[in-house]
Amino acid sequence: KKPSNGTQISDFLLLGLSQALELQPLIFGLFLSMYLITVFGNLLIILAVISDSHLHTPMYFFLSNLSLVDICFTSTTIPKMLWNIQTQSKAITYEGCITQMYFFILFAGLDNFILTVMAYDRFVAICHPLHYMVIMNPRLCGLLVLACWIVSVLNSLLESLMVLRLSFCSDLKIPHFFCEFNQVLQLACSDTFLNNIIMYFTAGLLCICPLAGILYSYSKILSSICGIPSAQGKSKAFSTCASHLLVVSLFYGTLLGVYLSSTVIHSTHSSAAASVMYTVVTPMLNPFIYSLRNKDIKRAL
Repeated sequence: KKPSNGTQISDFLLLGLSQALELQPLIFGLFLSMYLITVFGNLLIILAVISDSHLHTPMYFFLSNLSLVDICFTSTTIPKMLWNIQTQSKAITYEGCITQMYFFILFAGLDNFILTVMAYDRFVAICHPLHYMVIMNPRLCGLLVLACWIVSVLNSLLESLMVLRLSFCSDLKIPHFFCEFNQVLQLACSDTFLNNIIMYFTAGLLCICPLAGILYSYSKILSSICGIPSAQGKSKAFSTCASHLLVVSLFYGTLLGVYLSSTVIHSTHSSAAASVMYTVVTPMLNPFIYSLRNKDIKRAL
């Protein structure tokens, strides 16, 4: 890469999920299928929300934003991985690696924040149903999404600029299928103490706070549902939250699983395989979770 003394070093090498040549066509086919399903599935959700006036509500506005972010999230990593398999090359340029890191952190953060905003939306819908349309007015919805974007952009910009100050050694092999932030830091020759401090601080702040917000919202929702006298009312109230709760569990469960297991096992290849869950599988499943459990979406589709 470009160390502080300005000398040029070769590109980063993405080692991918497996070095075995016979597995490459299988990995290519599997990831291409998952990528296409993710893009088309999420595009269908966006088109359904735009075209059906019944779906012009805060909940579906946030859902279409989540679908857009999921398309961008997978597009940050999968096309480059497929291209590398197809061309039998493992290289990614310094600029390409930094750019990929920037967008990966950006869209991961956005996923995180939009899920939190959706939890707040469900909290207002169930705990304050009579004031729902007054509280969740179009202006507030727009401002919430804008705030999600601003915080995510600033966070990913900070993280990426902090990497630019590092110098790198000659052995630039990343045992992953994309430029994963932590793996790139481990390749640096210069001191990464400040980078690690900022990484753990922002990860703690930008993951724990939204997760706490989601858990708080659902604790209030649960106590509100328990107060509904009729079983039918309870069932209806719970069904409006079930899809979101499932998506949140899937996203945070896999994300925390990957990072907690990688700190325990210290196996970079197993963490690369595990990270497929939140980088590829979760965005692919989101449209199915929302459309299969939702009569309005099914009707619109």
